[in-house]
Amino acid sequence: MTGHVRWGVLGASKFAREQMAPAIHLAAGGKLAALATSSAAKAEPFQEINPDLTVHLEYDALLNDPDIDAVYIPLPNHLHLEMSKKAIAAGKHVLCEKPMTLAASEFDELIALRDQTGLVVAEAYMILHHPQWQRAHYLVEDGAIGALQEVRGFFAYNNAADPGNIRNSPAAGGGGIPDIGVYTYGATRYISGQDPQEILHADVRFENGVDVYAEVVAQFDGFTAHLVNSMRMQPFQEMTFHGSEGVLRLTAPFNPQIYDGARIELHQPGLGLRVERFPSANHYVNQVEAFNASVLDGTNYPVPLEFSKGTQTMIDMVFAAAS
Repeated sequence: MTGHVRWGVLGASKFAREQMAPAIHLAAGGKLAALATSSAAKAEPFQEINPDLTVHLEYDALLNDPDIDAVYIPLPNHLHLEMSKKAIAAGKHVLCEKPMTLAASEFDELIALRDQTGLVVAEAYMILHHPQWQRAHYLVEDGAIGALQEVRGFFAYNNAADPGNIRNSPAAGGGGIPDIGVYTYGATRYISGQDPQEILHADVRFENGVDVYAEVVAQFDGFTAHLVNSMRMQPFQEMTFHGSEGVLRLTAPFNPQIYDGARIELHQPGLGLRVERFPSANHYVNQVEAFNASVLDGTNYPVPLEFSKGTQTMIDMVFAAAS
């Protein structure tokens, strides 16, 4: 391998074009080297990032390219597991969009393949690479809010006017919980260091075979989490961690710089308030740099497959409770 990670992107999705391809280009230790797409028009914006980009007309051609070290997979959800396994079989490191699988048990094969091959294989769960979340984790662990008593999370947007969106397609593994529930559930697990003991309440509403609204109450050890996700509501996002001695509130916890500025509010006794802001951090760039470091230096990747499996386990529990 060269002194940097040579990246290939499987599919010219809007998200890859707007977020991850620029992040790969900007991240230290890596290079955007190839794209697989059958559309010359879709390839053009990626070629503007790197005029020397190799464009493959088929996914397999990119996977078999000896000049590619790692692949980023932004394909529809139902293809994530299959294409991740194909990439690993081709000897490529893999960063795959969430949800990497549609059932927690499917992570076991990926974990085994990762361990057998020594490749870096991970789900692209970008929020944990943001200093807003890293700081929140430190504050809670350090006792800034006392004993955690309750978590409240909300993440919503409205794509009702876009029926062709893959998130509205059951065949593509769509739905609000796989798309954004993964963030409120995973963030709760990350901050608390716990997995849910029981789903106490799950009001999950479906349209055309995909969940479009989910209100969930989960019991953890010592606290409850009340989490709402929707694809049919005015865009809004917020996470609040309420403890015995303080409250931690995160604004724009999932789409900083897009939804709003990333900010932590620490509400303390006596109506004290401390605000910390993170105006310039880019969690997509941070994510790619962490991945590059794992490939090049053997640094432990901070969001391992075991963490992703735990969040998918919670998702499975919610769907089971709703049914």
